[in-house]
Amino acid sequence: MRVAIAGAGAVGRSIAAELIAGEHQVMLIEREAKQFEPHTVEQAEWVLADACELASLEDAGLQLCDCVIAATGDDKVNLVVSLLAKTVFAVRRVVARVNHPANEWLFNSAWGVDVAVSTPRVLAAMVEEAVSVGGLVQLLTLRQGQANLVEMTLPADTRWAGRPVRDVKLPRDAALVTILRGGRVIVPQPDDPLEPGDELLFVASADVEGEIRRAFSH
Repeated sequence: MRVAIAGAGAVGRSIAAELIAGEHQVMLIEREAKQFEPHTVEQAEWVLADACELASLEDAGLQLCDCVIAATGDDKVNLVVSLLAKTVFAVRRVVARVNHPANEWLFNSAWGVDVAVSTPRVLAAMVEEAVSVGGLVQLLTLRQGQANLVEMTLPADTRWAGRPVRDVKLPRDAALVTILRGGRVIVPQPDDPLEPGDELLFVASADVEGEIRRAFSH
């Protein structure tokens, strides 16, 4: 997969290194000369340009990318990059970094964003996930805000202990996609029994999360 990353600061470089380790092709676009340091991620293609300028993106070959990540420290820049990537260059997947929580509502399909990643929200979700048992925790917003990745840990006294997955009656716009049990990742099958301490991962639209909670409350 070919990925373009707008912003070669600490965040952009870290993402690039992870993607390169996963054998993806990465292009880093940076407009500040002081942050243009190709030696820090040598396997990436580096472009010194303003990612908000259409001509610069054309010269960089953004139309050849499968994914664009807007990872600068400026929300306005990230929104413009996302919009250009989606509407002008028809990039299939656009991921944008949200720096300020107050701006999170802007990062949606209207601005070309498929996935918005808000560091404060992710950190808060990780804390909730670590301390919450029996509650539903939103981990990530997916697909232009149309669905969320949510998690629930079954408590020790759960009534669902030993009951098969098939007994779980989920709403239409929700799916149990993974069970984390100890060090195992389980793709749930109808006959698989649930156990106390299971971490259940669901993909669901936001408006049915309450129904998931109710499904496990009895």
